Amino acid sequence: MRFRHPDGSVVHLAYCTNVHPAEDLDGVIAQLDGCSSLVRKELDVPVLGVGLWLAHTLAEQLANSPKAVDRLARALRKNDLEVVTLNGFPYAGFHDKVVGKKVYLPDWTNPERLEYTLDLVTVLAELLPADASYGSISTLPLAWRSPWSRAQDAQARQSFAILENRLARVQERTGRRIRVAIEPEPGCVLEMVGQASHWLSRYADQSRLGLCLDTCHLAVQFERPDEAFKVLSKAGVDIVKSQVSAALQVLNPSDPEARERLKEFAEPKFLHQTREWGGPGIDDLDLMDQLSGHAPWRVHFHVPVHEAPQPPLSSTTEVLEDCLKQLIGGPHPLTHHLESETYTWSVLPSGPKNQQELAVGIAGELNWLRDRITALGLEEIK
Repeated sequence: MRFRHPDGSVVHLAYCTNVHPAEDLDGVIAQLDGCSSLVRKELDVPVLGVGLWLAHTLAEQLANSPKAVDRLARALRKNDLEVVTLNGFPYAGFHDKVVGKKVYLPDWTNPERLEYTLDLVTVLAELLPADASYGSISTLPLAWRSPWSRAQDAQARQSFAILENRLARVQERTGRRIRVAIEPEPGCVLEMVGQASHWLSRYADQSRLGLCLDTCHLAVQFERPDEAFKVLSKAGVDIVKSQVSAALQVLNPSDPEARERLKEFAEPKFLHQTREWGGPGIDDLDLMDQLSGHAPWRVHFHVPVHEAPQPPLSSTTEVLEDCLKQLIGGPHPLTHHLESETYTWSVLPSGPKNQQELAVGIAGELNWLRDRITALGLEEIK
């Protein structure tokens, strides 16, 4: 979906396909032919944006096979889909029975992470629409927080130097501007916007590297949007991409009913880092008894933005709406790429039972976002 900002530039809205499990080309195309096509029809839009997630084996295949990437491009065109952004965070196995901390591997000290990202750069340069101002790839915030040393940080810096060089060469060769965005996440080396902006400030003048602002992650850390945007502005760090998502919220965790309902979200597949306002944090929801319960909790569980959890639980959609206003509500957009990234449909207490229900849910989120984007003065491009 595309929107015209009052300044004349185009803002893209897509949904992230990491909600789908396939890791080979046949499976990804089947998802485009199936759920993605259904979402587009539900929304009744001429073209739907999809933020593709490509596992590392598929990314390597596409980067080295013009025939394979052409087949993917034809599937996108057939279904009236477009790609301006890729999710380069999960490497593989994102739909394993248990994902947990595996999602942070390989980290940015491992050459495999660099090679994967370079493959994604090659693929996106081929898929990017000719009229898109740039393409974006989000990536993990270096690694899980421990262990992390100065030597490891230096290794990561070396990888990003190689990445910067490749991004410049791809732009020279193809005319396609690809940008890579580090995504702060609770529990990682760069878990807060301030940490990420400090690490990225070295690249502020390069414009090819920047931040992926996930509004769920920001909310979980109890970061104030206005302060986060000021920090980024002061550091000169661009917001390359924003994942517009909502976290699970417990305003009164001492309420026994809230605790019981929260247990329904304590599933083993994904890591659900939880933070207590003004207090400590835990690395997963099943450790909730370690928190005091004297102040609100926020949980790294991406919940549908258009449907509030059953009370007494709630979500952080107010934080999301605040971020949207600052991202695209000003005289110029702070980013041109918005991505809905609710990958947890399969583990929701009352999640969709089939592909049609999933498509309706994804379309509901995108429609909710569309209403708020147009309310900020942007015009949907039909």
